[in-house]
Amino acid sequence: MAGELPKRRRPLRWHLDPLHMTLRREPRLRPTTQFAIRMAIIVGMIVFVVAFHWIERDALKDNIDGHISFADVIYFTMISATTTGYGDIVPVTERARLFDALIVTPIRIFFLLLLAGTAYTFIIKRSWNRWLMKLIQKNLHDHILLAGFGISNDKALEELLAKGIPAKRIVVIDNDSAALERASECGVAVLQGDAARDETLLAAHVDRAAALLVSTGRDDSNILVTLTARKLAPKVKISDNEDIARQAGANTVINPVSFTGLLLASSLDGPFRADFIADLATSAGRVELRERVVTAGEVGKAVSDLANVVRLIRDGKPHKVNGRSAPTIAEGDRVLEIFETA
Repeated sequence: MAGELPKRRRPLRWHLDPLHMTLRREPRLRPTTQFAIRMAIIVGMIVFVVAFHWIERDALKDNIDGHISFADVIYFTMISATTTGYGDIVPVTERARLFDALIVTPIRIFFLLLLAGTAYTFIIKRSWNRWLMKLIQKNLHDHILLAGFGISNDKALEELLAKGIPAKRIVVIDNDSAALERASECGVAVLQGDAARDETLLAAHVDRAAALLVSTGRDDSNILVTLTARKLAPKVKISDNEDIARQAGANTVINPVSFTGLLLASSLDGPFRADFIADLATSAGRVELRERVVTAGEVGKAVSDLANVVRLIRDGKPHKVNGRSAPTIAEGDRVLEIFETA
């Protein structure tokens, strides 16, 4: 039905649920250091088993030549640590068999798990993620970029998803891996890096993006991101939260401090004014403010003839919707409409 609003999904509240909030600390060791530690543990276990078998070499029997050399000990250790053995060298004393059963067998299991985990973490997982990210980057088009993932863009992401925008159309850029992990839980693509750098925005294909929401948490960073994005993508829509950002090229400027002040001031004139304004700002409210371009069938009509229209925008400037000075609707005008939600 024409004019009917799409049914909204229930807004996400994952980041507010205390049951899902846990303490975390980023590892201080680099991947190469972690890999070296794992290899050292594996070598240490092998050296320990080799030393024991060499000391207790009289407890081993070589069914081929009857002599146990140091090479035989190394061979027996590696076979025992990775498989169940071939039967050419076997432990013959009770002590040696107990050592193999109680020490070597757990080491074998841990050894294989550690090797498999290392291969997955440092080879398979990274190769897969690298290929997947390249595929996602290649197909990025008409997407929405969120530069920074603090409180403001956290709420912005929740609102975008609640409005029905697919998660695959959203990319979050931040330097903080913990923030990106929270964002990725919503199914969006994430990119770790400084959004003020050319290579970061180019990797996110800002030139093919539909919009860029800037909220890095610092005024100077916001301006740098806006300037960089405007240089790389002159036509992309940019929303920032500082007035100076408009001079840097932002299309929309939202000051969260000023907005909060307006809500506080409105509450003095009545307890429900602030609630109404807050409802307009979120898709979870009971009223919705929608902006759209006028249709061909509306051109030439009086603005007052359109139900629910509260503002007419022409050439970037607002006009009255009632009274003698209210203009007739022209092609390319935009209108703001208020709807009651179910």
